[in-house]
Amino acid sequence: MNKYVFYIVLGISVFFTSCIPTQDLIYLQKKEGSKRETSISAVVAKPYRLQTNDVLSIAIKANDPKLVAMFNVSDQAGITTRTDSGLYFDGFTVDDHGNIRIPVLGEINVMGLTLDQVRIQVEKQLLSDYFNAAASIFVTVKLAGFKYTINGEVGVTGTKTLFQDHVNILEAIANSGDITITGNRRAVTIIRQLPSGTEMHDIDLTDINVMQSPYFYLQPNDYIYVKPLKQKTWGTGKTGIESVGTLITLLSLATTVYLLLKK
Repeated sequence: MNKYVFYIVLGISVFFTSCIPTQDLIYLQKKEGSKRETSISAVVAKPYRLQTNDVLSIAIKANDPKLVAMFNVSDQAGITTRTDSGLYFDGFTVDDHGNIRIPVLGEINVMGLTLDQVRIQVEKQLLSDYFNAAASIFVTVKLAGFKYTINGEVGVTGTKTLFQDHVNILEAIANSGDITITGNRRAVTIIRQLPSGTEMHDIDLTDINVMQSPYFYLQPNDYIYVKPLKQKTWGTGKTGIESVGTLITLLSLATTVYLLLKK
């Protein structure tokens, strides 16, 4: 009788320890210490500073398009629409020295600058060397896609590119097929390359206060890693039904061994 009690206790413990609780699967929960208000203060993200291998999309416009045609790569190539691959091949890549090469203007060092600073620098050079204020020069500078890499317990891993200015961690994960049921939402690692070095930080996506983290909004070239939960390595089952199946299998095996030994 004591053996049966032992098996039952063992089975119950396996059942409760192997199931993944709902609290580990829900994003942005209000936990202890969270503010009662539903509104979350806006996070002031630091402007992104350019690094080597970044690709810029620079467009120069004026009242008379012919005046600036020689400065625009797409105009010289006769390209009217920009595809994803076109932005890569026709954009301006930051080389190992931190420079980009613009037709006529030549090399401009942009290492560590923000997009606004690059725009102002290009506008100043155009107005000082080629045009006057009457030309109404209008310059736009954007990254040729917001690139990030995601790995670990997500639906689709790999390097992704989104064509928008700002991307938060939840958007990046949704674009990658969401975190799997065995993924650890409480400790998602973000590795960020900065001109000063590499930063690595874990954030808890199950806590609503994560929206106030400076890592909630990604920066281009961020690397995201989603670790597995312990339940994945245990192999006892992720859901209640799977755990029950494991429990029945263990009990059947224990009973068979007991009967064989008894004989």
